[in-house]
Amino acid sequence: MKINVSNIPAEGLKLHFSKDAKWFVDLWPSDDRMNFAFHDAGLSFSLKKIGETVFIEGKVVTTVELECCRCLERTTKILHGDFKYTFEPSRSHDNEEIELSVEDLEISYYDNDLIDLDQIAFEQIALQIPMKALCSESCKGLCPQCGMNLNLSSCQCRSDFVDDRLAVLKDFKVKE
Repeated sequence: MKINVSNIPAEGLKLHFSKDAKWFVDLWPSDDRMNFAFHDAGLSFSLKKIGETVFIEGKVVTTVELECCRCLERTTKILHGDFKYTFEPSRSHDNEEIELSVEDLEISYYDNDLIDLDQIAFEQIALQIPMKALCSESCKGLCPQCGMNLNLSSCQCRSDFVDDRLAVLKDFKVKE
């Protein structure tokens, strides 16, 4: 959804809408998506314009299905995030190098009086995806020897097993 900046009324604009799972597929190419499966997303935006500057506050809520990083079972996580953006009209610098200040890093820019809310929402959802998803905090993971899911049953593998590749480090001593 693209918003024309000139159409934002003086009192501001509030938008609430939802997107289905197909929306994610269209925005996120399958090569980069890894093993995520998104469900419907709820999006809320509050836009306020002062001069040419647009202030956006928003909230995203969705559910993502992904693999637990310990046991590799599918798990579902609810993602939600609040965010704020400041947009200004883009400035043309004709390929000249400029030095950015800290304030410049906190500002986004729009072209042709259009702001793409889909890209903002998608970015915020992508930032909420956990780097290491767990099915539960108490997940025991997989046995390193036989690969059995230790959440479902225990195995008979030795717990004192040492990888032969690391055995040489057993007698390693640090000299002062």
